[in-house]
Amino acid sequence: MNGRGGGRRRVEKSALLVPIKAFTAAKVRLAPVLDADERAQLARHLADGVLRAAGALTVAVVCDDAEVAEWARAHGARVVWTPARGLNAAVSEGVAVLGSSGVELVTVAHADLPLVTDLSDLARPDAVVLAADRHEDGTNVACVPARAGFRFSYGPGSLARHVAEAARLGLPVEVLRRDDLAWDVDVPDDLGYMAGPVGPAPA
Repeated sequence: MNGRGGGRRRVEKSALLVPIKAFTAAKVRLAPVLDADERAQLARHLADGVLRAAGALTVAVVCDDAEVAEWARAHGARVVWTPARGLNAAVSEGVAVLGSSGVELVTVAHADLPLVTDLSDLARPDAVVLAADRHEDGTNVACVPARAGFRFSYGPGSLARHVAEAARLGLPVEVLRRDDLAWDVDVPDDLGYMAGPVGPAPA
């Protein structure tokens, strides 16, 4: 953490929010190449890496699974319990909970980013920062002002919808295209990151 007062305040007023489904139910599209135990182990491993990338940020995990909640608390993360909400509603609730506790900027990151190293300094005051997936379709990371009323819309085509949502709110938007943020793991082809190092692309 930065020893200067301004650095401390920025960390205290920013947080990382990670939505995580049950490890045992994760990555079902990898079934052709990984069995259930291997998929659960991979999901946990990837989530570990995302939480490590928080640096000095406050971390909250949105979940509705007891094992994930226990894992999150063991990592020092706050748990936002959101049973049967669905991803968009769960993330919105997590952002609202953080906003109500004084957090000003929330970085929402998916839990399956194998190349991520640092999520601590992506958010910008009064702006939206989006990290595109490598297909230029999805949103792997979204940094938003906690009280802006940003409406999340994950799923196919989410990047375009999130850009449009920033415009609706009158907020400037920055789209990041970086390999360390763009690579997520959903289907067998996504395991290609294991074949060798993929260096971060220029910001």
